[in-house]
Formats: sequence, structure tokens, C-alpha cells
Amino acid sequence: MMKIEKESFNNYVQKNVFDTLTGYQLINDNDKVMIGVSGGKDSILTLHMLSRYRQLSDIDFKLEAVCIDEGIAGYRNHGIESAVKNCKLLDINLEIISFKEAFNHDLDDIQGLYKSSCMPCGIYRRYLLNKAAYDHGCDKIATGHNMDDEIQSFLMTFARNDQNKFSKFGPALNRIHEKMVPRIKPLWQLAEKDVGIWCVVNDIEIHDEECPYSVTSLRSDVKNFLNRLEQENKGIKRNIFDSFKNTFNIAQQDVSLSTCEFCSQPTANSPCNACKLTEEINELLNK
Repeated sequence: MMKIEKESFNNYVQKNVFDTLTGYQLINDNDKVMIGVSGGKDSILTLHMLSRYRQLSDIDFKLEAVCIDEGIAGYRNHGIESAVKNCKLLDINLEIISFKEAFNHDLDDIQGLYKSSCMPCGIYRRYLLNKAAYDHGCDKIATGHNMDDEIQSFLMTFARNDQNKFSKFGPALNRIHEKMVPRIKPLWQLAEKDVGIWCVVNDIEIHDEECPYSVTSLRSDVKNFLNRLEQENKGIKRNIFDSFKNTFNIAQQDVSLSTCEFCSQPTANSPCNACKLTEEINELLNK
């Protein structure tokens, strides 16, 4: 195995992330940024890089963090521990919000109701992340999506012919409703393997277990497919990424959003997906 030189590797990772932050103007003066922290490698690197960017750049901005507790026994508690320790280390305020507290059931309670648990989990996580950011008066939500994640999402959208989602690719989204906090992806141009190496090289405590429900998702299949391709054809992931970055420059469409009649959160159609899902789950659980 090739020996990693710590200082030069750290400089490479920092330059990659800082180039994305600066080149795409992801953060501006007086912004308040909410970081979604799961405790895994991607969100922990995002946490450390934004903390360092705040120290080294000329931009004056604030950072907060939120950890969503889905309620997965023997799994999520390790992620929460990692999130708490890293936020404490960097002196960043962290709020922990649970599915149980918000919707009266853990993911474990509902995991058998759908073909893939990723569907209800995704709806609830997006809902709570946006609500937390809005309630805290944040201007941006920073997520740990890396280059591999972006390629996977792109190919999944391609496979599903879900053309409305193509405009969501890229390192930043526009604000389309006063209550919809736009997302930024500081790790957008960084390969997943480099994220993992950074955590090892710097002895950073992370939660490195795979979600027990992730194997049921299409994303898992696409990820494994791309990793096999990369093993046989080094650099193919970067080629795919560069190809769609240079080709698919689709403007974000104007979307007319209202608010949910039940929870007052932004939605295209009322009730919102989270409220519809909760009603459906309650019916299924009470059968």
C-alpha cells in the first residue's frame, strides 16, 4: 500500500474543499450555516473543514450543527457519540433531534412497512434538517455529500428518468421558499476514498459502520457497481463526475411552493410528504 504523507495529503484535501467553497461562493459574510452531522466520515470532515474555513478565510460566518436520531438500535448511538465529541472539540453547538420525538416512532418501529427503509428515512431526515435550520435562523445547510454520492445520485436520477431532479445537481441550491433553507455541498469535488483516508491519517473519531437498512436501497447497488468499475478502470468515477459537471448545466426551475396545512413547513402540495407519510404509517401500524 502506498504510504500517505500526512501534511501534503491534508493540504490536498483542504485545497479541494476550500476551492469548492470559494469557487462556487457557497458561504458569504454574515451567513449562519447549519451542518448536518451524522457522525460518519463525510459529515465529520465537513464539520472540521468548515471550522477551519471560518478560521482561515476572510469570510465572517457562524456555524451550528444538528444530528438526526432515526432510532436504529445498536447503530445510531455510535454516530451521536461521534457527533457530540467532534462538535465539542471544535466548540460548535449541536442539537440532537429524534424521529421518536418528532413523529412518535423510530425507524426500527416502521422498517418492515416499506420495501426500503431509506424512503421514509429520507423524507423524515430532509424534513427535520430543514426545519431545524429554519428554526435556528440559518441561511444554508451544509451536508457531507462527496463526489461519489453525487455520481450515484446522478446515475439513479438518469435510470429513473426523473428529469426534474437534474437541476438539483451541483454544489449549491437556490432558496425557493422563505422556509426552505438552501443546501451546500463543500465535499462536492472530493472522492469518498479521500474522505476516509483523511479521517485515518488524522486519527479523527468517526462512526464508520454501514447503516443496517442501506443494503435495501438502489443507491447501495449503484455504489457497488461504480466501485467495481473503478477497480477495473482507475479514474472512471472522476471522468463521470467531470463529464456531467461540464455537460449538465441545467438551471434550477422555478417552483411554486406553499405551506403544509398541518405543520406549516414548505411543500409543493399540502399535506407535505412528512405529514402524509406519518398518517400512512399510523394507519399501517394500527391495522
